[in-house]
Amino acid sequence: MELAIVGLGGVGGYFGYKLAQRYAGDNKLAVTFIARDPTYSVTKQQGLTLLSPECFKKGVWPARLLSKPSELSVVDTVLICVKEYDLERVCEQIKNKMTERSVIIPLMNGVDIYERIRRIVPNGIVLPACVYIASHIKEKGVVEHRGEPGKIILGKDPQHPEFSPDQLLATLENAKIDVAFKSDAFPDIWMKFFFIAPFGLVSARHNRSIGEVNSNPELQKRARAIMEEIEAIAYGKGIPLPKDIISRSFSKAGLFPFHTPTSLQLDVQSGKPDNELGLFGETIIRYGKELGITVPETERVTQEIKEILGRG
Repeated sequence: MELAIVGLGGVGGYFGYKLAQRYAGDNKLAVTFIARDPTYSVTKQQGLTLLSPECFKKGVWPARLLSKPSELSVVDTVLICVKEYDLERVCEQIKNKMTERSVIIPLMNGVDIYERIRRIVPNGIVLPACVYIASHIKEKGVVEHRGEPGKIILGKDPQHPEFSPDQLLATLENAKIDVAFKSDAFPDIWMKFFFIAPFGLVSARHNRSIGEVNSNPELQKRARAIMEEIEAIAYGKGIPLPKDIISRSFSKAGLFPFHTPTSLQLDVQSGKPDNELGLFGETIIRYGKELGITVPETERVTQEIKEILGRG
């Protein structure tokens, strides 16, 4: 069996390292890394390095190292760990390599990831997932992880609820990966989105850290308005969320170091054309239109960010 990790960023590098280390030389499971240059070249020469409180430091090499998903033969299990704007590109490259038993696990942010995969990949198993980890690329081929061990929450594929994840869970757990399986992972996915989307949008618009958004009355007001719009959409889609989800989200923000930026903030302020604006703002707007729910604050903030990027 082959388990492939597409993308060796903060998420893919962390979990990929653990898997490659555990199954090095294993005759039943081969771990494959898929990375673009220059990460591909660095990893080929030096292996993948993880700097972590879990004390994984030396470089590890996978059983196979590929430069693009299209180089895979048949997909057994693939962890998609790219930024959301690369999702369709990856899916187009693997869609003809899927069998009915192939499994995709998207370790990505966003509430529409499952449906976007299914538009391109109709067969196989797709497990909705939510991931929590504080990690980033320190340099090409080196991933730095801080804080608690990374955690994956998986749920049943709505198209294949009969699929048993036992073997897959054992594979991940044997690599000392914290993973939980639920019948429905979408509430967890939406709860994470409930936090990252409003803080991402407002921090990017005003170039203010999570702590500044949380403490400034005007910025907090904008974030709250977006949360209320997301809450209405989740309710319209039948997603069960805690009644105190808004207060929980602001409390969670208080746990971050005050000057912590968001990834969207960093990308917008650096003028990066590929960013998570579509994942956050445009997804909320699209869902609002589909459900007949107005989302004026999300529309305003999204348009303001587009103007910053010169796309208004």
